[in-house]
Amino acid sequence: RNFYYITMLRDPVSRYLSEWKHVQRGATWKTSLHMCDGRSPTPDELPTCYEGDDWSGVSLQEFMDCSYNLANNRQVRMLADLSLVGCYNLTFMNESERNTILLQSAKNNLKNMAFFGLTEFQRKTQYLFERTFNLKFISPFTQFNVTRASNVDIGEDVRQRIEDLNFLDVQLYDYAKDLFLQRFQYSKQEEHQKNRLKRREERRLLREQRVHQWPREEAAEVVVTEDYNSQV
Repeated sequence: RNFYYITMLRDPVSRYLSEWKHVQRGATWKTSLHMCDGRSPTPDELPTCYEGDDWSGVSLQEFMDCSYNLANNRQVRMLADLSLVGCYNLTFMNESERNTILLQSAKNNLKNMAFFGLTEFQRKTQYLFERTFNLKFISPFTQFNVTRASNVDIGEDVRQRIEDLNFLDVQLYDYAKDLFLQRFQYSKQEEHQKNRLKRREERRLLREQRVHQWPREEAAEVVVTEDYNSQV
């Protein structure tokens, strides 16, 4: 089978706050195996941020303070090839080199996917999806600007802290947004060009049709005239 890989990216701060609210309500990823190079990470490689069944009621400060929280840079990590950096073994290479490789891998994989969209651009995402796969949705995508994340009131210092914790996701999102808007603009120009050519062809066919009709009309007038004269 041929599989088409697609994904949706979200503004890193909004996505981080949304995951925090999700975890705060009791969500966990205990069933996730985090498989990489054929094995799951050891407890030392991937320790948990909480004790007990879940992390219900966690404050945003506690959520940010866990240095091995998988919410940090989740989008880059889930798009990158972790085997390039030794999976979850943080001693495999230095942190700077690891981050550079992860970010570039995520960018490459995103660029080579059949399609990706952005949560903040629902209508443009729908347009590109329909153009990519030659499909039409029966109803337009709706842009919801009010979410659980948007209802969280945070100061500029907290926002900056979240951006620092997700600095790879921030760079990935900037790259994705630029590429996404380029593709949208290109598709729009291509559509306009196609429509112009279509209208031009329609006008050409209409002119040809008129040219073919005129001789027949003139011939019909001549026949009627001669027939009338002969009868007279």
